Amino acid sequence: MDKYREVADLIKERGYVVAFTGSGISVDSGIPTFRGGQGLWEKYDPMEYAHIDAFRRNPEKVWNMLREMAGVIFAARPSAAHVALGELEKMGFLKAIITQNVDGLHQTAGNSTVIEYHGNHRRLICVGCSAKIDFTEVEARVLPYPICDRCFAPLKPDVVFFGEPIPMLDMIRANEEARKCKLMFVMGTSGVVYPAADLPHLAHSSGAKIVEINMEETPFTSSISHFFFKESASEVLPKIMEYVRA
Repeated sequence: MDKYREVADLIKERGYVVAFTGSGISVDSGIPTFRGGQGLWEKYDPMEYAHIDAFRRNPEKVWNMLREMAGVIFAARPSAAHVALGELEKMGFLKAIITQNVDGLHQTAGNSTVIEYHGNHRRLICVGCSAKIDFTEVEARVLPYPICDRCFAPLKPDVVFFGEPIPMLDMIRANEEARKCKLMFVMGTSGVVYPAADLPHLAHSSGAKIVEINMEETPFTSSISHFFFKESASEVLPKIMEYVRA
């Protein structure tokens, strides 16, 4: 039996699937990973542009990077992997997605239970009063940077900058789903960003089967992964879905 069918049979047999996704799943949508050769951190020093202290010191400078990032995200469309996960939820097998991504593409593809571990770049939050609004291309064009209507403090994307904590509620929900799932897809993630990288280990120790889909081996591959596909999720998931539908 091929691996695609084996995983499809496990999905049907186990019934409670959770996907843990990182930036690799959005590469096929036109969003480069942060750490790759074309990544944002090759161009911008994250401590200068993505640390909360840097934003507070000089929001205008940081917004130069944020506008570029927003343009890429606004232009992106769900990949075949995103679409497959949307279908898997509609079929009743996928119960939640825990994502390190901030691009909102899982929701665009039809997923309703998305735990955004690092926030969402399609929302803005006020650093003064914590008010939130949608981040649209109109706000992206405001110079030198958008400000809050209530308190006139700078707005920033509602994402976790370096130096900021993971939102406690999202962390609690993610841990709960990792413990409950019977099968966890781990895809498009390097497995080195903590505390998010603890989640597959938590799922494994709770008895879940781990299906890893990554272009390179990760710390998960030899330690906890039951299946490893060294391909893109946009290639692998549609093949698995053919057997799930059968």
